[in-house]
Amino acid sequence: MPSETDHRAAALVQAAALTGPGGRFELADDDVLGTPLPVFTHRQRALHEVLHASVAHADRDFVVTADRRITFAEHAAQVASLAQVLREQYGVAKGDRVAIAAANCPEWITTFWATVSIGAVAVGFNAWWSPREMAHGIDNAEPALVVADARQSAKLADCPVPVLSVEDDISRFVTAHPDAPLPSADVAEDDPAVILYTSGTSGRPKGAVHTHRNLLAVVEYHRLNDALLQIFGDPLRPQDRVYLLTLPLFHIASLHNLAVPRLATGSRIALHQGAFDVDAVLGMVERERVTNWGAVPTMAHRMLEHGGAHRYDTSSLTSFALASAPSSIAFKERLREGLPFAKNSLVDSYGLTETCTAVAAANPQDLAEAPGTLGRPVTGVRLEIRDPAGEVLGEGEEGEVWVRSQFNMLGYWRDSAATAGAIGADRWLRTGDLGQLREGRLYLSSRRSDLIIRGGENIYPAEIETVLVDHPDVRECLVLGVPHPDLGQEVAAVVVLAAGSTVTEEALREYAAAELAYFKVPKQWRLTADALPRNATGKVIRTEVRV
Repeated sequence: MPSETDHRAAALVQAAALTGPGGRFELADDDVLGTPLPVFTHRQRALHEVLHASVAHADRDFVVTADRRITFAEHAAQVASLAQVLREQYGVAKGDRVAIAAANCPEWITTFWATVSIGAVAVGFNAWWSPREMAHGIDNAEPALVVADARQSAKLADCPVPVLSVEDDISRFVTAHPDAPLPSADVAEDDPAVILYTSGTSGRPKGAVHTHRNLLAVVEYHRLNDALLQIFGDPLRPQDRVYLLTLPLFHIASLHNLAVPRLATGSRIALHQGAFDVDAVLGMVERERVTNWGAVPTMAHRMLEHGGAHRYDTSSLTSFALASAPSSIAFKERLREGLPFAKNSLVDSYGLTETCTAVAAANPQDLAEAPGTLGRPVTGVRLEIRDPAGEVLGEGEEGEVWVRSQFNMLGYWRDSAATAGAIGADRWLRTGDLGQLREGRLYLSSRRSDLIIRGGENIYPAEIETVLVDHPDVRECLVLGVPHPDLGQEVAAVVVLAAGSTVTEEALREYAAAELAYFKVPKQWRLTADALPRNATGKVIRTEVRV
């Protein structure tokens, strides 16, 4: 019987043939922003090229929801119509930003493609942001206009630019010009195409800028994976695969690694709308014969608790990926035992908003042979473990994860200091995460030290602390993550009150809720008069603080 090593060797041979000289996915060094990087030779140069090619899929379904079906041809026509409105009625031009503040819906995807296809920049606002955070996004991105659903529009009362409603304006504009030509734009590969916000380490969300090159490289990466699957005997053609979309479109998991590449491959997107509901999601898996699903551990945990997965026909689901948050070896084993589709299909990966796609990926064989690993670096990614001085460490030594590839972001929007702190002149991205390499596989020790990951959402304590210390009754505070059985972690706060203060936990919670997205508001609180423990340099010793 062939061993895992045999399968690994065979996969490497096939991948080398596809990515080597003359291969369909040939990788060759090219100048990227002054640094030679391996790039796909046979690549598209602008995102509108993906839209133009998609019409070949014509009457096949592109996006389906619980009550709508939109074909590739219909989608292309809607994008063309909306693009004409953006250009002619609102004057959106190359380089202008169009912000999208909405929950998942087909109009989100249509607006994205209309924006990038005319050379403008699509800016994904977090649909859970508070009015304060939304205002920061407007100030930072300075969009020409905002596309918002009804819930988000309520947070934009003082918006200085036009706000178009998803329910009224966009639904009309996508059919306003049925004969509009497909849009295109004269853009360079390294021109910005997308801005997605990450939680800020210093108190404000930062906009990660992704280029046409970045997203089109992700498209080729997914095409390569599809080609490898077929070589190894997968009976489904790429265009016959169905991808369940349950994560927010303002994250790379759903936008860069699902909505964008599936327009290129002709695959169907099964789009779940509204809050996560186990029965609705599994019903869609059964009805649409979903083959691929990327979920956060919280979703997987809720399916285990639900206990009814066996009542649905999930036999079509052959790839089940955990994304956006770490999960334990024991939890993965519970999934294999409790969910019929996870037994032989569970995969894991490691990536960041700044890297556009996975940095490393672990297939079922990796997880079986090396539990706890996040897999090997993906095609085209160089990954190293370095010490604080930037020196490369050896096998099994712990240090910071550094990454360089054609997928890495351009930088942070209008934040040169943060960009310089993350990306060197040679395009190496310093992730801030600690890990080690063993036999070529990545193992993480911690993610960005103080980072809290709640249900797949990254939360930086500094952002919450910045809000809390502005309260007149707060002398100092510390925010940290505490374990939660469903969400992985939840937010807790230790607040040192000003002398004589009688402020209550409830009052502080209400104060925070007015300034922060709901998932960032601390659920656990400890109010105290005792100062936080500090070291000789005055820095808070976080490890000594308990809720």
